[in-house]
This record gives sequence, C-alpha cells and structure tokens, in this order.
Amino acid sequence: MTVVALTTASVQDRDGTKLVFRKAAQQNKLQVVRADGGCAGKLVDWTKANSPWELVIVKRPQDAQGFKLLPKRWIVERTFGWLNRYRLLSKEYEATLESSEADIQIAMINLMSRRLV
Repeated sequence: MTVVALTTASVQDRDGTKLVFRKAAQQNKLQVVRADGGCAGKLVDWTKANSPWELVIVKRPQDAQGFKLLPKRWIVERTFGWLNRYRLLSKEYEATLESSEADIQIAMINLMSRRLV
C-alpha cells in the first residue's frame, strides 16, 4: 500500500502525518505505524483518538555514537533512495500537488512491478 500526501514546506511533519493518516484510513490494512522523534508528542494522542492504528515512535538511543541502524526505519530510507533514482522526482516540474502525487505513485508502481517480474 502506498499513500502519498504532499504539502508545502512550511507544514510540520507531524501535521502532514495527519493528512497521510486520513488518506490511509480508506485502505485500512495498517496496524502499526512507525515514526521518528519529530512525530512524538500530541500526534501520538491524536492517533489514538482518530485512527485504529498504533503509532510507535522509533528513537535513536541516547548513548549511541556514530551510525546506528534503527529497527524498521531503514525501510523508509531505502524507499526514498529508490525514488531518488527517478529524474522526474528530482526537481519539482509539476504545477499542482495532485500531479506530483501521481508522479510518485507511477514511480512506486514501476518499482513494485519490477520486483514482481
């Protein structure tokens, strides 16, 4: 399942996350959502009140030095790496957010169909 929600750069991550959750509610296959420390705080309470999912904050250990592989977080970073290979997504060429969302969906369809072959 791929849910895409684009916002302007002035929108905080935790506020943009609510938009993603609203879109994902239509495809209720999620059980656990993992997020980084930027989504901690009021978003955890909002998620409990407004969605059927459990929001788990994946934080870096305080005593960690240098690179530290965090559980499940690498999946998101890997996906961003895959998307960065698409020239269409490297710059903002589109006039509307909807067409940019469609470009991301097309890139993900392409990635997934290659893995099915």
